Amino acid sequence: MKRILVTGATGYIGGRLTPRLLERGYEVRVLVRNPAQLQGRAWRPRVEVVQGDVLNPTALAAAMEGVDAAYYLIHSMSKGSNFHQRDLAAARAFGLAAQQAGVKRIIYLGGLGDPEQSLSPHLRSRQEVGKALAAYGVPTIEFRAAVIIGSGSAAFEMMRYTVEGMPILFCPPWVETRMQPISVRDVLDYLIAALTLAEEHIGQHRIIEIGGADVITYHEMMRGYARARGLRRKMIILPFLPLKLCAAWLHWITPIPARLVFALIEGMRNEVIVRDDSARRLFPDIQPRDYATSLQRALARIYTDQVETTWSDAQVSATGDVVPVTLTTQEGLLIERRRYLTTLPAEAVYRSFTGLGGERGWLYANWVWQVRGVIDRLLGGVGFRRGRRHPDELRVGDALDFWRVEALEPDRLMRLRAEMKVAGKAWLQFEVIPQSPGKNLVVQTAFYEPKGLPGLLYWYLLYPIHGFIFSGLIRKVIERARQLAGQSAG
Repeated sequence: MKRILVTGATGYIGGRLTPRLLERGYEVRVLVRNPAQLQGRAWRPRVEVVQGDVLNPTALAAAMEGVDAAYYLIHSMSKGSNFHQRDLAAARAFGLAAQQAGVKRIIYLGGLGDPEQSLSPHLRSRQEVGKALAAYGVPTIEFRAAVIIGSGSAAFEMMRYTVEGMPILFCPPWVETRMQPISVRDVLDYLIAALTLAEEHIGQHRIIEIGGADVITYHEMMRGYARARGLRRKMIILPFLPLKLCAAWLHWITPIPARLVFALIEGMRNEVIVRDDSARRLFPDIQPRDYATSLQRALARIYTDQVETTWSDAQVSATGDVVPVTLTTQEGLLIERRRYLTTLPAEAVYRSFTGLGGERGWLYANWVWQVRGVIDRLLGGVGFRRGRRHPDELRVGDALDFWRVEALEPDRLMRLRAEMKVAGKAWLQFEVIPQSPGKNLVVQTAFYEPKGLPGLLYWYLLYPIHGFIFSGLIRKVIERARQLAGQSAG
């Protein structure tokens, strides 16, 4: 097999799998909704890119043409009653397209768990997606894994921020659930080895459970992390700690958005351990690492700034879900993004956000911005008095109230650097990113580089206010863009 299709190449696993396939001499094609998200990847010039998603028949057919094997690394982690239907629709479309294109095998990474037990909705959905992929007759290898230990994975980052930030941990009883964490390197080894697995070992649908060398509890996993970091942590189990309360708390103390936190901890109530030895028999050369080894490697990559991918890399899922808000950290920056998918033209959206400030104001809760300007003046800062040079036109270097225009790209981007008094450095950025024909993704990003403890306190104490203001701001930017688009049409 030489030509390989990778879906989810902008995501956590796909972004690490793609360069490893290239290293082994495979021709790689990637299917992505937004090719711009591949910018900065060293391997980008070496892959063929098809723009679209798995629910776009034309793009999917183009992606499948001439492909020997296809990786399906897509799964929504949203809440709501219809996520399962969307996942199944995407998997069926993928399986059918693979059959029509003559693809020889599909390789899928799903979730571990006993299907005879009462699995969480997301674990159940992952396993049913595997069945849907195989339903059209293309030989399908479905790996089922539990918690993936690796720098940047969602489950690992949730644990890391929790243990690092909380000297006393109040835990629900399901932290005593057994699980079998696996190193991300072992997961990648299995995924690549599946390309050369003999056909007689696959059949129509081969399920292979994979896990690390240790079976431990989530409690033991957190204690192991604390020991590795030299931290003393007290863990108190509260028998009646509600799931939603736990998810809300973890959302506030970690960068993981609430919808993803809820899905992750909901699945933690299920025991997820390997129940058969097919992985060992089929792949005898892969010797899974133990938890301590996996943990040490993940920490080493974090603290030497060698994190390849993170859970937040895929800003938009391949099934078309726009994640409205994410809070992440990267290279010392706290990053909060808000997204809005629209059919409005890029020119109207660009005119809307470049028209902020000055006499027009900030469109939403303008009095809060004015109060912040007064406080800045009292602290010796520039305040709001500078306004803007022109009500509609901007140039790089222009003053804009208590911001400075740092970057402009016509019909695409505006980045402002804060010049108000803050305990660190701050930027506010707006982007318009083309999506499928006729659609644009509007991305509003607040960047903050805190200076010491005062900087962190500033961010987290004001986070609820910032959330209120920035959520309203992006809505008002879209509303004004709609008005501007209507004026242009008229």
